[in-house]
Amino acid sequence: MFDPTVFDNLKVAFENQLYDLDNLDKEITIVSRHDRLEMATMSREFRLGFTLRANANVTAEICLDASLSDLADEILEEPEKNPGCTLRLFFYMTVEDPDTECPLIESILTQIWTPPSRPEQTLQYTYDKQQKHYQNTAEVRFDRKVNENQMEDLPNLIDHILDSLEALTTE
Repeated sequence: MFDPTVFDNLKVAFENQLYDLDNLDKEITIVSRHDRLEMATMSREFRLGFTLRANANVTAEICLDASLSDLADEILEEPEKNPGCTLRLFFYMTVEDPDTECPLIESILTQIWTPPSRPEQTLQYTYDKQQKHYQNTAEVRFDRKVNENQMEDLPNLIDHILDSLEALTTE
């Protein structure tokens, strides 16, 4: 019999809530889904991307990671270990004036999330082409691993993501 891991349980919980927001509530649109097992390192990664249905200019993506060490600690039931997953959030958007828009994006995300570290923004552009727009990826990291003890926090976390999408599309 298959005994689901923390990773599996959190992944299913995110899927259930986000697909309900897509299919039943019609509040978001799921735009990407990746569920990977990295055979070389025996790690797992789950990503689910979505936009607000009313404004698809910004995409949010939840990224859940579990390393071999995380999975082994859980399966072996190590008494001194607290197995869990790494949770990261990404927000993808286009910016025209990074010097003006990126500090505003940082301010919005910091107000909503109050993360322990600054949201990290990465700009991309195509070399040798005149740029009017840059692809911006803003990442919010958390300072601790998540597990089933945070399951009841998921609706609040998703509400914060929706608030972030709303705020970033109106900036």
